[in-house]
Amino acid sequence: MYNYNKEKEVCDLFNFDVIFDIGVVGLRILMPIYAIFIVYQCYAAMRRRRRSEKPLVTLFNTVTGEKTPVVLWENSIGRGKANDITVNDPTVSRNHCVLLRRSEGWFVTDVGSTAGTYVNGEPADERTRVLVDDVISVGNTRFQLLRGDEYEEEVRSSWFFKKVSSKPAIKAWKLMLMVTLFHLFMSIEAMFWNDGTNLYSPLVMFGALAAVEWGFFSVSYFILRRTSFELEALALFLTGIGVILLVRQVERSAYVQLIAAVVGMVIFCIIIKLIENPDKINKFRLPLMIIAVLLLLTSIVFGKVTKGAANWIYIGFISLQPSELVKVIYIAIGASALDVLQTKRNLIEFIIFSVICVGLLALMGDFGTALIFFVTFLLIAFMRSGDFKTIILALAAAVFGVTIVLRFKPYVADRFKAWRHAWQYAQAEGYQQVHVLTFIASGGLFGVGIGNGFLKQVAASESDLVFGVVAEEMGVIVAITLALAVALLVIYARAITTRSRSTFYSISAGCAAGLLVVQLSLNIFGATDILPLTGVTFPFISCGGSSIMSCWGLLAYIKAADERTYSLKR
Repeated sequence: MYNYNKEKEVCDLFNFDVIFDIGVVGLRILMPIYAIFIVYQCYAAMRRRRRSEKPLVTLFNTVTGEKTPVVLWENSIGRGKANDITVNDPTVSRNHCVLLRRSEGWFVTDVGSTAGTYVNGEPADERTRVLVDDVISVGNTRFQLLRGDEYEEEVRSSWFFKKVSSKPAIKAWKLMLMVTLFHLFMSIEAMFWNDGTNLYSPLVMFGALAAVEWGFFSVSYFILRRTSFELEALALFLTGIGVILLVRQVERSAYVQLIAAVVGMVIFCIIIKLIENPDKINKFRLPLMIIAVLLLLTSIVFGKVTKGAANWIYIGFISLQPSELVKVIYIAIGASALDVLQTKRNLIEFIIFSVICVGLLALMGDFGTALIFFVTFLLIAFMRSGDFKTIILALAAAVFGVTIVLRFKPYVADRFKAWRHAWQYAQAEGYQQVHVLTFIASGGLFGVGIGNGFLKQVAASESDLVFGVVAEEMGVIVAITLALAVALLVIYARAITTRSRSTFYSISAGCAAGLLVVQLSLNIFGATDILPLTGVTFPFISCGGSSIMSCWGLLAYIKAADERTYSLKR
């Protein structure tokens, strides 16, 4: 007997719509795995193609006969335990001198020691050239500079590079191809959303995004001849996700974001070129300070008050947030000042500048950015000085400042009122946090699909609440993976600073990574009611032209700290 129902069941099984739906669901499940794989490949590549752990040179103590390997490009020498090379000699100052390597060779300079520093009996008050077999005198100790292979023992490698794979790093073009394919899959998924309008706009955006990505790759790898590209690939991966998400939120903003990202990439390249010679950065410190203060003053005078903060300037159809650009300048000033201040142990100049910046941000009502600047100041100050007294004093001043703010800025106190009690204020101060938590839960592990979420209807979803949008539409797994992609920059920056060519690079890279992670934490934890909502962005992903330019600028400091950056060898 003819079984009509059975035939219909078979036809339905092979129905194109059914097959297509299965494909979309499969793609949605594949994306988290693919995102994890890309982030893993980026960081795995960062560990490879490194120089060996052999010492650059060896210091031979002619008094004790001890050999000390020198593995850093810059080495502080002194009696204090915080020095890179500690000398057990009471006639040596706590911070005595600095031995450093530049393209011209090795140099030593005294840093205001009591007994002075000498090279072959001649005083080294200024930077003095040191050749192999020369003798450096510090106090009653004499060091002879020998070649690195004079040290026979094994040098303990950095923990980040300790178990480096012997396999070559993934080729840059393959990494870029993986990133591009991920964005293509996102675009395909975004075509099929509930509203059913502008179906092909994600593909159009993908075409523009791919052109930007591969154009930047071509310029960096073939024209500027960078020896590595994994850090840029990671940033492009995050930037592209933010852009494609915007297509189904505010399409026009997606194109603005992409243009701003291009500007950020240009800033990235310019900064790397400008700081190529770390010895010249100090000359630009005062002009940079003036520019930073003027930018903040411009916000106070001409800024438009938005949500209680006068931090946006509008020039025609272009809007700009000067405080985001000041972040990039601030780190350059702090790192250059403290790179020199290692010889003076004097933080006054940088403290005054920091107080001015934080004070101006407080005046314009941008307390989220003020907090980021303050934490960055603590990072910069402690990385160079190790002075707990300065940190404690700064924290005490911060507590006093917060008390004043809560007293005279009631809307800030309202945010604290809803903090940890968002559900009690679900229709008031806790409205945004409640919706973020609700829609994160509805997204589950794999999300509801790009464009199919409802959190995008809540104000500031494309910026302050973007973590919730990612979690709802792409799933919690992807959201956590993207957060880790940014957070792990701190670990990477910490690892490469032990090999960077200058203290300037070490400080700036560590603090740039720290700033990005502080910003990330405030964004995620503020949106999920773990911390008060401060209105800062998720690095690289949140909508905001000034923010994306700032993120690329900060990334340049991390890139510059990698000793491979200024090498022309492949």
